[in-house]
Amino acid sequence: MKIHEYQAKELLHRFNVPIPKGVACFSVDEAEAAAKQIIADTGSEVVVVKAQIHAGGRGKGGGVKVVKGAAAARETAQKILGMNLVTHQTGPGGKLVKRLLIEQGVDIARELYFGIVVDRGAGRVVVMASSEGGVEIEEVAAKHPEKILKEFVDPAVGMAGYQARNLAYGLGLAGPSAKAGAELFLALYRVFVETDGSLLEVNPLVVLKNGQVLPLDCKMTFDDNALYRHKELEGYRDLDEEEPSETESKRYDLSFIKLDGSIGCMVNGAGLAMATMDTIKYFGGEPANFLDVGGSATEEKVTAAFKIITADPSVKGIFVNIFGGIMKCDTIAAGVIGAVKQVGLKVPLVVRLEGTNVDLGKKMLAESGLAVTPADDMADGAKKIVALAAGGKK
Repeated sequence: MKIHEYQAKELLHRFNVPIPKGVACFSVDEAEAAAKQIIADTGSEVVVVKAQIHAGGRGKGGGVKVVKGAAAARETAQKILGMNLVTHQTGPGGKLVKRLLIEQGVDIARELYFGIVVDRGAGRVVVMASSEGGVEIEEVAAKHPEKILKEFVDPAVGMAGYQARNLAYGLGLAGPSAKAGAELFLALYRVFVETDGSLLEVNPLVVLKNGQVLPLDCKMTFDDNALYRHKELEGYRDLDEEEPSETESKRYDLSFIKLDGSIGCMVNGAGLAMATMDTIKYFGGEPANFLDVGGSATEEKVTAAFKIITADPSVKGIFVNIFGGIMKCDTIAAGVIGAVKQVGLKVPLVVRLEGTNVDLGKKMLAESGLAVTPADDMADGAKKIVALAAGGKK
């Protein structure tokens, strides 16, 4: 689950991490009032108007503006609110801006980078820092990998003080700034671990002219599988920023990711789902989704999965590829038949069943009266659905 910058900063504040003064706003009037309050509190006329969307590169896309005075903040808010913000992470379609963060301006001496992710290869959390703040970390990794400092954290011990100091000194911080930086790194690690984060990124992390170290921007995502332990985080979910089909799939505990192709896929098992998508591409098609119904899906889940696939107008054909171990082929067949009877079938459907109760599943589909094309194996099914979706013969 992703959250907005202002929400991430609220979370940091709860953990006593220092942040700039800022107010989330949903209207132009709120933005002007927030700017007036920040100016009164800080004594500085400089404020920053920031678009809040689930994507990076907002500044380059025109979604972050530094202005002077409440009137200028209002005028800028009027331009940004409701704009379709296009960045390198949104794709050409962009995202509609419905929220703003009005934040105090600060005197920046240096811009740095700080990030925490789970390194699955190492099996540990890795804390990263770089002197190249304000730049996409992927670009730094490609051009100047030596500028990325890394500390791998032992999960039994947690991030040690010496590791935080290593990063601070490696960034060239000294004196009070080095101490403040190390303390900030330890606090950010604590936020990441205690909220079951999957990503915490501060870019830029800034050193002010007075030596203070502050997260000027913050991006956080969380492990969906751990959200049951953090009910308070559910309130941060912004459904306007999520793909509706992916939101719907969560209701049924389905693993679903929307893609850009035209072949809808329903598979059991993540590995088989990946192989199915690869096979579709091998035969010239493009998968419209990743969908793993799981090994113990019920007829209700299968029906829901089928409805989610057919609701996508870009889907020109559907490939159901099931290898029944725990999952029974007759359960899949019943779900498909039930879903088709409810929503209809306007595109070609190819079904490959193998495993537990396969004969019963095939018999149910054959006797259903539905226009189902059977497949002998995965390659056969992929070849058939690609041809049918393109308007050819099976």
